Amino acid sequence: MTESPFADIRRLVAAMPEADEAALRAIAAREATLTKPAGALGRMEELVAWLGAWQGTDKPTLDRPLVCVFAGSHGVTKRGVSAFPDAVNRQMLDNFAAGGGAINQICAAYGLGFKVFDLAVDLPTGDICEGPALDERGTVATMAFGMESIAAGTDCLGIGEMGIGNTTIAAAIYAALFGGDPAHWVGRGTGVDADGHRRKVAAVETALAHHAGHLDDPLEVLRRLGGREVAAMAGAILAARLQRVPVVLDGYVSTAAAAILHALDPRALEHCLAGHVSAEGAHAEVLERLGLTPLLALNMRLGEGSGAAMAIGLLKGALACHRDMATFDQAGVSGKEA
Repeated sequence: MTESPFADIRRLVAAMPEADEAALRAIAAREATLTKPAGALGRMEELVAWLGAWQGTDKPTLDRPLVCVFAGSHGVTKRGVSAFPDAVNRQMLDNFAAGGGAINQICAAYGLGFKVFDLAVDLPTGDICEGPALDERGTVATMAFGMESIAAGTDCLGIGEMGIGNTTIAAAIYAALFGGDPAHWVGRGTGVDADGHRRKVAAVETALAHHAGHLDDPLEVLRRLGGREVAAMAGAILAARLQRVPVVLDGYVSTAAAAILHALDPRALEHCLAGHVSAEGAHAEVLERLGLTPLLALNMRLGEGSGAAMAIGLLKGALACHRDMATFDQAGVSGKEA
């Protein structure tokens, strides 16, 4: 029997490394010597420990942080699920290349690397209401493309996306993975009106009905209901785990890629941080289901890695405190009395 193309992905998931416990202990020991009351920096202390545990060192770095934005297009947009036309996909890629996007400014402000991956934005995936978005080989090939996004090296990866219609795709994925009323998972996306929202709900309901009986396997959910950017983000997240690179997720759509991996193995997101909670749809509930506590809550719903990039900026501050603060002995400051 010919092996399914998905078999390689399952083997990689099974081979995921665990956190470095020795690094965690060493970071905690240094934290206890710094000139502040224990726990005074709150979650910032936990972030440094998380960073070191997944980099596998008690001296974590953020010297080469990278935000990757994956761009795709979707056949379902012909159903009027977005306030913007498909032409915006190519126009936004040009805008990123010219340095005109919000994400360009955030990355420049925090000294973050930035890459955009064009996943055939001029060739939409299949309309999920009529058939699968991708075939198995195309799904695996796109995941492999996403895995290559960190080939040049990075010490922290921010995951983002851009694609007209992809909040509809994300809602369909969540409905397939978590169940319940499909309308619960459908938000306003780029700002559709009431009629547009009804069309989004109808599209998700139609897609779920069309693919009923084939959505028990998370990888089938991905290929049938996902898009190229979702598959590539899932690949990038998995590759980062295998290479011990901590990951910061962006919003509603990037979390859908993470949810696919979590459905394959609940351990799959232990190296991931939720950069923020989006204003889109049921993102807060999704994060709770995945066991991810968002770092920021800024009412953002832009996508394009913007929330992830903001969160990496905060990570840089947390790491600077841990790395460069004086210890009690160095500063001649009295510690807590026994």
